Amino acid sequence: MEQQHLSVTDSRTGKEYTIPIEGDYVRAADIAKIGAPEGKIDLAALQAAHPLRVIDNGFANTACMESSITHIDGLRGTIRYRDFPIEGLFHEYIYEDVMHLIIWGHLPNDQQKAHVREAMAKAMNPPQSVKDVITAFPRDSETFPMILAGMSAFAASDSVVCKTRHQQSAMFHGHLDVADEALVRTIGYLATTISLIYCHKNEKTWTAPEPERNLLGNLLLMMGIADPQVEKCLAKLWILYADHEMTNSTAAVLHAGSTLIDPVAAITAGIICGYGPLHGGAIDLAYEGFRAIGTPERVPPFIERIKAKGGRLFGYGHRVYKTRDPRVSLIEELLKEHRDAVDANPLLRVAMAVDKYANQDAYFIERGLKANADLMGCFLYTAMGFDTDMIIAITILSRVPGALAHWRESLTQPVKLWRPQQKYKAPLAN
Repeated sequence: MEQQHLSVTDSRTGKEYTIPIEGDYVRAADIAKIGAPEGKIDLAALQAAHPLRVIDNGFANTACMESSITHIDGLRGTIRYRDFPIEGLFHEYIYEDVMHLIIWGHLPNDQQKAHVREAMAKAMNPPQSVKDVITAFPRDSETFPMILAGMSAFAASDSVVCKTRHQQSAMFHGHLDVADEALVRTIGYLATTISLIYCHKNEKTWTAPEPERNLLGNLLLMMGIADPQVEKCLAKLWILYADHEMTNSTAAVLHAGSTLIDPVAAITAGIICGYGPLHGGAIDLAYEGFRAIGTPERVPPFIERIKAKGGRLFGYGHRVYKTRDPRVSLIEELLKEHRDAVDANPLLRVAMAVDKYANQDAYFIERGLKANADLMGCFLYTAMGFDTDMIIAITILSRVPGALAHWRESLTQPVKLWRPQQKYKAPLAN
């Protein structure tokens, strides 16, 4: 079969180019050949050459990596982890299994699960410096800066992580055994940081982890939450958040990781992105909207004001999906299981009234605006009693193994420092 290609004529020079098409992609390096000098390159040739570059604000049409982890088809509304449909994983497995699948490319056996549990639990025993950093914050502080402080304190206590910055050669690149140990510790550090913050904010006693428990089980244990129904629900919900291809925060992890930095630092870059109001922080804004509405009876005028450009409804719509996000149907299954808790919560009664109104309104239907999976999943956290300011933190923890899977995958590829280009635009003359 003949390879598909683009035939391009550069009107500046009249020269023709053949650009290979691989799947639905062309390589920027092939585009850059257009207008580039040929043969021996001297200063005069460089000055005369104008190689073609691509402007793509926000990287909306640029693939920065090749990956075998997650595939999303926004047109068909499908998600696959390592080529496993997400629906099958949701119904047949729990988060611990899917975490192994995403990071290491296979479903784990009991021995593999026990090994990771033990290593992760060991990392979850925080030094006193980490505890002191968290308790130094006022109890009503925002969770986000507390996470950054806690992770920084953990990084300072990790000799391998600290050594990374003083290595002339790559410590993790091509050394997956070392990377895996640091990766597991990084997940444990974040889980512990979140649990310490939760306990500090709620004046609860922190409980030490147990080596036979998995990540989620130990998180709830450390937080002092002893409800099997909560763990059962989150063990399914977290599957839906385990990875979502190349998100803003995952790209930030890889961007930082391209400097050959350690996984704690790389993940911290992703966490910072996760709290932006156009990313995970949109959840806080959505909940602020629900509080402002107050009661289900006030939903119709609120929605009409949104339609009249009098505000914005956060948590609705998703730029990837042109049809229904497959995760939403699975979240709805969990919401049905916890219907009593959802109905008993005043804030969720407002949220569900908003969702019902939007699903029946022509304005939302015509534009395909539906509650996205990130918002819908938060309703379960609220139903189970989690404070709003902890929801993003816990959701980020469920996503971090996926981001680290991408970081790990990058360690098997050639070293390439990420450095995007820009188009210089001269300032206007005064």
